[in-house]
Amino acid sequence: MTQAQKKARMALIVEKMKKLYPDAFCALEWHGEPWKLLIMGRLSAQCTDARVNLVCRELFAAYPTPEALAKAEVEDIEDYIRSRGLYHVKAQNTKDACAMLVNEYNGVLPDTMEELLKFPGVGRKVANLLLGDVYHKGGTVADTHCIRICGRFGMYPETMKDPVKVERIMDGLIAAEDRSDFCHRIVQFGRDTCSARAPQCDTCPLAELCEHHLKAQK
Repeated sequence: MTQAQKKARMALIVEKMKKLYPDAFCALEWHGEPWKLLIMGRLSAQCTDARVNLVCRELFAAYPTPEALAKAEVEDIEDYIRSRGLYHVKAQNTKDACAMLVNEYNGVLPDTMEELLKFPGVGRKVANLLLGDVYHKGGTVADTHCIRICGRFGMYPETMKDPVKVERIMDGLIAAEDRSDFCHRIVQFGRDTCSARAPQCDTCPLAELCEHHLKAQK
């Protein structure tokens, strides 16, 4: 497909996604408090959103403000997130990120990619999540669902796994105002229909727009 054809197909996919999932939402329960999404986004690496929500209910009950987490002992934070992978690093990142937020930004989450990438453990995926959900100006959140499914749609080779490349490709194909909600919807779609191990191609509502499915039918 040409770039123009890809943009046209993605426009149709975006509209279909809106009908399939009218209520686009972040699966992380940050309750409108940006500092919580900052921490939860970091903890979500190699962990399900459901598990992050469970862990963070207890963590935030014990430390209800970024100031409290900034003052907490790393070992105490580790006790709350021990069941998650890389908990030593994540605990230190949590403490350091909260200290940075409080001391350098007066508790207000910055609204640029450049500033967000300064926070410990924050990469482009988490930064785009924060920019999209908090400030409504994020780019593509290239998580595993997005990378897998947009490859199947035919937007790039299915073998591509580089999240930065995927982000840049998809930003060129999806209107800026649709990117954040599309990424939330594609997570739901990946869980409901287009899973990694058992995609339901025969009953998929987007099958006629999916390059993977169309090639399989030839």
